[in-house]
Amino acid sequence: MSKLGHAESFRDLVVYKNARKLAKSVFELTKSFPKEEMYSLTDQVRRSSRSIGGQIAEAWAKRRYKKHFISKLTDADGEQQETQHWIETAEDCGYLKPEQTQKLNNAASEIGRMINSMINKADIFCDKRFSVTDD
Repeated sequence: MSKLGHAESFRDLVVYKNARKLAKSVFELTKSFPKEEMYSLTDQVRRSSRSIGGQIAEAWAKRRYKKHFISKLTDADGEQQETQHWIETAEDCGYLKPEQTQKLNNAASEIGRMINSMINKADIFCDKRFSVTDD
């Protein structure tokens, strides 16, 4: 078994699964935002939360290039931090309760920790010996 364990696809990564859960939670909670926020705050927080998983998937595809892998993961981390900002903005506007904000931001922070762990272990993720592609 490789150092990557069972991960044969980005879909196998816990961080990716957590990012999808966060995006779904954000989507569900933003359904109750006022209609006038549809093309501003609602759209912004939905897009940033969805982008986290997208960036993780892209990073996985670029594992053969360590710098690109790290760059994409850095983008994913930026998206999770942006998501936290918009969540806090939603609370400031009275659209979310403090408990909802805390729960979402805790989930986003955990994703950030996992992303940073992947960045710190980029040598393992990018090691050609553990690649699942046909090189």
